[in-house]
Amino acid sequence: MYSIPVNPEYVESIIETERPDGLMLGFGGQTALNCGVKLDEFGVLKKYGVKVLGTQIKGIQATEDRQLFKDAMVECGVPVLKSKTVYNFDEAKKIAAELGYPVIIRVAYTLGGKGGGVAHNEIELHEIVSRGLNASLVGQVLIEEYVGHWKQIEYEVMADHFGNNVIVCNMENVLSMRVHTGDNIVVAPSQTLDNYEYQLLRSAALRAAKHVGIVGECNIQFALDPKSDQYVAIEMNPRLSRSSALASKATGYPIAYMAAKIVMGYSLPELVNRITKTTTACFEPSLDYIVCKHPRWDFSKFELANRNLGPTMKSVGEVMAIGRCFEESLQKSIRMLEIGNDGLVANRSPDKSYDVEELENKLQNPDDHILYHVAEALRQGISVERIYKLSAIDQWFIEKIQNIIQTEKKLKESKLESNLLREAKQFGFSDKQIGRLVGKDDLDIRKMRKELGIIPVVKQIDTLAAEWPAKTNYLYLTYGGTTNDFEVDKNQEKIAVLGAGPYRIGSSVEFDWGTVNMVWGLKENGVKEVIVINCNPETVSTDYDICDRLYFEELTLERVLDIADFEKLTGIVTAVGGQTANNLTPKLAKNGIKIIGTSSEDIDRAENRSSFSKVLDELHISQPPWKAFSSLADAKKFAINVGYPVLVRPSYVLSGAAMKVVWSHDQLKKYLEEAANVSPDYPVVITKFMLNSLEAEVDGVSDGKNVVIGAIVEHIEGAGVHSGDSMMCIPPWSLSNKIIETITDYTNKIAIAFKIKGPFNLQFLIHSNQVYVIELNIRASRSMPFVSKFVKMNLISLAARAVLGKTLPQVSKDKWRKTHSYGIKVPQFSFMQLEGADIILGVEMQSTGEAACFGDSFYDALSKGLISVGYSLPKKGAVLITAGGLENKEKLLRTSMLLQNLGYKIYATEHTAEFLTEKHVGNEIVYKISEPERKPNIADLLYERKINFIVNVPSTSTLEKYVGMLYDEFQIRRKAVELGIPVLTTTELADSFAKTLEWLQHNETTKKPLEPYDSLE
Repeated sequence: MYSIPVNPEYVESIIETERPDGLMLGFGGQTALNCGVKLDEFGVLKKYGVKVLGTQIKGIQATEDRQLFKDAMVECGVPVLKSKTVYNFDEAKKIAAELGYPVIIRVAYTLGGKGGGVAHNEIELHEIVSRGLNASLVGQVLIEEYVGHWKQIEYEVMADHFGNNVIVCNMENVLSMRVHTGDNIVVAPSQTLDNYEYQLLRSAALRAAKHVGIVGECNIQFALDPKSDQYVAIEMNPRLSRSSALASKATGYPIAYMAAKIVMGYSLPELVNRITKTTTACFEPSLDYIVCKHPRWDFSKFELANRNLGPTMKSVGEVMAIGRCFEESLQKSIRMLEIGNDGLVANRSPDKSYDVEELENKLQNPDDHILYHVAEALRQGISVERIYKLSAIDQWFIEKIQNIIQTEKKLKESKLESNLLREAKQFGFSDKQIGRLVGKDDLDIRKMRKELGIIPVVKQIDTLAAEWPAKTNYLYLTYGGTTNDFEVDKNQEKIAVLGAGPYRIGSSVEFDWGTVNMVWGLKENGVKEVIVINCNPETVSTDYDICDRLYFEELTLERVLDIADFEKLTGIVTAVGGQTANNLTPKLAKNGIKIIGTSSEDIDRAENRSSFSKVLDELHISQPPWKAFSSLADAKKFAINVGYPVLVRPSYVLSGAAMKVVWSHDQLKKYLEEAANVSPDYPVVITKFMLNSLEAEVDGVSDGKNVVIGAIVEHIEGAGVHSGDSMMCIPPWSLSNKIIETITDYTNKIAIAFKIKGPFNLQFLIHSNQVYVIELNIRASRSMPFVSKFVKMNLISLAARAVLGKTLPQVSKDKWRKTHSYGIKVPQFSFMQLEGADIILGVEMQSTGEAACFGDSFYDALSKGLISVGYSLPKKGAVLITAGGLENKEKLLRTSMLLQNLGYKIYATEHTAEFLTEKHVGNEIVYKISEPERKPNIADLLYERKINFIVNVPSTSTLEKYVGMLYDEFQIRRKAVELGIPVLTTTELADSFAKTLEWLQHNETTKKPLEPYDSLE
């Protein structure tokens, strides 16, 4: 296993070292496909005699190259839209004029509709085509006629070397062709196709897959005219995709496993269905339930981002709900998103009301609230037909939403009796929703329905609609049934592990790693049955062969209690499911559920700022000045006393949700209200924000008496950038031995004081050589997989022992300091997809992923990390430097001088240029984007590709940056992102980047495999 950039240069070096016989390209998303195509183009595969397993390069090119795909579809009799591939704007303008606006721009060899869009005029066309050509691997975009009102249907195809093929799943996108499938609400199986339409598209999918030579798995997307049987193929993915993961979890058909077997040479008839254990893999799944996939968006973290949905994917994760009707699965999916809503209706915050004209505009221009707008339109009496015409959502789905609205009305107006309660539960209403509508507490509703015998039944996913006996542990709960599909042994020891729910900013695959490793660790430590509860189709933890039983279910108090009642659980582990599981801990404990690991009371002492602070005071450990918010007047008084800036932070949140640095009284009022909304049950805390500080953190495990420190990790950016957005380094690159010893001492004292039994993460601030504690998270953290891999010690395996009350093994003190290498974790951002979003980082997390690389030196590891997340590291070229305020200009002086000595041409904006000239750093002055008449202009240099990277550090010493956006600087950053030009927005990152460029002029990066975990007995 190599933790290196997946690009041709690095992969070739591994091929040269390892000499593999074959290469699988279909399992690593678009990155792997693009890399494989380039390796073939450069002659690397031929040079080393490496065979591509599965779909061949020719087949990949026929699906990824827009013109080749169009030609291939025509050859096999599958219709396509009128379109033409272009390589420059003049060609694009000509084709758009021929087709007529609006047109859709699709980018070759990209993921999630990256760089594409819908153009309604020439100005929009220029913007999108420029962006798209830059994003494309081959500098190619397709200009295509726009059919936004057509249905969007997908088929998952599995094909082997011998000509056998099956449709694993077909799916329908509720929001039609207007919205990218990654941002669409998707149902499986399709609900509005008749048998003729289904078979028409099915045969076209099989024909297309065979013609391009698919071996393994592929996804093909069709547009279908709702008024006729006219259809067209839109695109094809010759690889595992998000849709493949959804199809796999929706049907129980393990697509990745089967595809791996097939590319190795197996045929479909000789592979056994792993659920029925009797039928073969060439039986097409049949479903007796409906699955609803709902995307998770995090627009609230990007103040300027455009929330409208379209052909470019903007969501950061998704959930999948299983129910016996659309109403049930839709409402379950909304709860799973963890956005504060309990379903489509009857939520804590009432839906915003609009007049009819506003509503019709909202329906015509969908955003992340589109379903709520449909619900409100129905309440206001707008007809199903009218909503369909405006939204392009099929009338069938609108009628199902109307059922939810009518049930909401009945609950408000009628007495709550058995039949109405059962109907509401069958339509997916939670106890909280029902309680709100009838004026009762959710636990009262729970008690009432249990007394009436209205409880959910447990059903199995069996892939063949109960036509064959199923031997499966893959389960869901529904009110659309009368009997359970199996019974459990009530006397068996059973522990459930709560997963982390949907991927979102702040919670990604790191928590899934924690969940899976906790399951394995519990089994290794003798637990008889381990159960997983989770709802994310993209995760390994929702593979049914990971645990003894998988409940693909909501992570809500109501549903977890339902499962606990049915299973008679011994206890629940909440320490590896991120903040989602952590937030459930006190509620579960209050309802009599045993928490395995650190007690609920001790977790609450850490999450509640007042009690946490009290313990720190008793331990004589420093913390920044703080105050729990009780009134705005008190908050203002505190801010005046300690001096602005201050930090507003809610309790029990992840990724700094609603956390803000506040620079003025006006901001304080706004952000306090936001924070109170995010965490309504807990106090909001205001802390003094310390400028010019460093941040560090510790990942560790404790058994209540002994503490194992995984590592002390230092952030490369200074305090003020959220830990999830900051680059991290092990070992610390600038901390003194004295500070490291203080952090170690504080960690041991705090872990023992809070009686931690399991994993924890402790965050520190270093200001003027004084160590302050910021916060304690008594759970697994995002950085735990990174730390575990660096120190060759699986922290979650250790945590599994600790949560069961076992003593931790002896681990050598400072094990992490004895590793003679460096580890760097670099965040990945998705600003390109979020139109209008600013890339300036702050205390609220914005990154959507990360890469971890290891090396013999700091710059060896850092260079690989930067390349992995998409930075280009040019050996020559030009840099634009623009810095706000004298302090930042002085901090960047050394960096500027280094870049000059390395031979880079320096462009600078007016005031920065004056400063650099005064300090004898050669530069050329350039003018603002907002002054196009002044030359040379930044916009021209960006579009002409004359700038290789940008250093843009806004002022932190003036209020203007935070109270009113400096629009020119924002424009520079935004244009650069859209053109794929790296932008460095902190002095620390700029310094590290420049020194990395210097290091690369004299050194080569290492390409070593990861070492296995050490055995700890």
